[in-house]
Amino acid sequence: MHDVRALLTPDGFGGVVATVRDNDPYVTDAMAQRIVTEALKFVAAAAQFPAVKITPSNVVDEGWHALILHTNLYEKLCDRLGRFVHHWPERPDAERHDPHALTRTVALIEQAGFSVDSELWARPAKTLVAVTANCSHTPKPGGCGPINPGGCASHCSGDGGGEGGGG
Repeated sequence: MHDVRALLTPDGFGGVVATVRDNDPYVTDAMAQRIVTEALKFVAAAAQFPAVKITPSNVVDEGWHALILHTNLYEKLCDRLGRFVHHWPERPDAERHDPHALTRTVALIEQAGFSVDSELWARPAKTLVAVTANCSHTPKPGGCGPINPGGCASHCSGDGGGEGGGG
């Protein structure tokens, strides 16, 4: 597949990178670019496979949040991808925790034709860089939880009629 960064204009990509930097000023520009690139891969995979239960890592979720804050850019991105990828906040809980969510997500991104920056897909206890986003597949309160096809959690494609929240 082509370079995922080509899904955005250079100015659009730079704006999202700047948002990551604004939210996390200790993150270098190079790291913010990596984070946004992985978020684009996640959104592209979520659009391509809307019924598969996936979730971003905490670090990648920071990039997804930054993308979403650029609402016009995010809408155009989703249009290019063929479907809108919603983000529904949900409070994680141990009963819903899926220990295989990140592994499944990485595999799906690869199936979508992208290589992953594996350092940014680590479990929260092993992250390369700390970020403010606290959404992921973890069972602790304060995050988004995994994608829940049919009930919708972290991402959902379609008309936005999902039942879950998403952070």
